[in-house]
Amino acid sequence: MESSSKGLLTQVTQFWNLLDDLAETNPESYEKFIQQQLKEGKQLCATPEPQLCLQTRILKPKEKVLFINLCQWKRIPAPQSTTHPVPLSVGRPEDMSETSDVYTVIDVAYNPDVLQAAEKDQVKKDQLIRMTMKCIEEQFQFTLSYSYSITKFRIKGSIQRMKQNLMGMQADPTDLREKMRKELTPEQISRTVSNSDHFQLLLPKGEVSSKTRCLIEEISSTEIQVEMKEPAYELKIVADQNEKPLEIEIKVELPGINSVSLCDLSVSEDDLLIEVSEKYRLHLNLPESVDTEMTTAKFIKEKATLIVTMPLV
Repeated sequence: MESSSKGLLTQVTQFWNLLDDLAETNPESYEKFIQQQLKEGKQLCATPEPQLCLQTRILKPKEKVLFINLCQWKRIPAPQSTTHPVPLSVGRPEDMSETSDVYTVIDVAYNPDVLQAAEKDQVKKDQLIRMTMKCIEEQFQFTLSYSYSITKFRIKGSIQRMKQNLMGMQADPTDLREKMRKELTPEQISRTVSNSDHFQLLLPKGEVSSKTRCLIEEISSTEIQVEMKEPAYELKIVADQNEKPLEIEIKVELPGINSVSLCDLSVSEDDLLIEVSEKYRLHLNLPESVDTEMTTAKFIKEKATLIVTMPLV
């Protein structure tokens, strides 16, 4: 470790000497280099911003309500193309409580371009959410319910907690400026390097050492693209005696399905998605805004029919 630190210190010293030479021999290039570093540094120092919050459940190892904060973060690189893996950063799970209710919060960050593209396409949005859940399952050995709802609030918990979770404890800017004025010791450099795992993009699964702490993983967007049949369904708006709309009821026929556990149901205020792995997929834009928290679903096994009841807002 000592020889490694000395080697790193030598490299840092050589780098500063090169900058000094560049400043004297070519001030214009030196100025361009500094401006480029400031630009890249500004992006590197950008903080994650909450985009939307999902509510679902952890089924195993212990059943519990789970909130997933999806955040946009310029520090996360955008995918190179639609066929390349999508980089993301996953924070550690944190247990919280309100009165007697205990729940878990996990923060997940993507490049802003990824989330903005998902907002424009409901199918992409659902795929991104399911990729997120799959990554959480693999990273923490959880089993999640793939039935989720999008909450009315953008973030569960405080923004400060979310930033600390994703970024780690950041040094005070004043303290950083003071360190820049002093010569770094080998121990300081070693400590800086050992804390840099928050910023590294790791190789895909199978190419990473088991000892490496994975804070950014890559999941291919092609993994979940499976052709599925749209089932027959009936949608009706239930009204009261005064013909005032009260709720939306959807009956979905799922021949060959004998258990509700095979069905994944996702409901937001204005759309609904039902999936049965490798068999059925139904995505509907709802004619009215619904109350996701009061939505209920029941499965009639004898008729292989799923009935979803969604009260209007």
